[in-house]
Amino acid sequence: MRKTLQLLLIASLYGCVATTPQPDAGDQRVDPIPFSLALEEIVTTGIRQRLPDPASARFGRTLAGERTLNGRREIVVCGFVNGKGPPDGSGGDQAFIAKIYPDSGSSFELVTMGSASETRRLVGRTCSAAGLPIADSDLNMQL
Repeated sequence: MRKTLQLLLIASLYGCVATTPQPDAGDQRVDPIPFSLALEEIVTTGIRQRLPDPASARFGRTLAGERTLNGRREIVVCGFVNGKGPPDGSGGDQAFIAKIYPDSGSSFELVTMGSASETRRLVGRTCSAAGLPIADSDLNMQL
């Protein structure tokens, strides 16, 4: 009986494989919106505050979209920023995802930002699933 139970347990776990969760586009989709000067000011201020040399920030392709989740309006922003990093070599071209909440005083939330290839792939997949397909040559080659 014990042997049979062990075999059944092993058989039930045999098909289990750890995988990276994929973004679910169903509730992540946004309606693209123009990148207004007011929105640009909020995003550039929020991102610059997280850079070691804010004055060196140069923004690349940046897209925005709006959605309502759980009754809360939010603007999702996906893009690239290039800035000088500290002497340890971090910095450079970084992909980012941020959220702005217009109903809460346009509060800014940085979801993720980084230059590592895995971060760039995550940003690319997540933004594409949301309907904001940002891409750069490095990101396209890695996907």
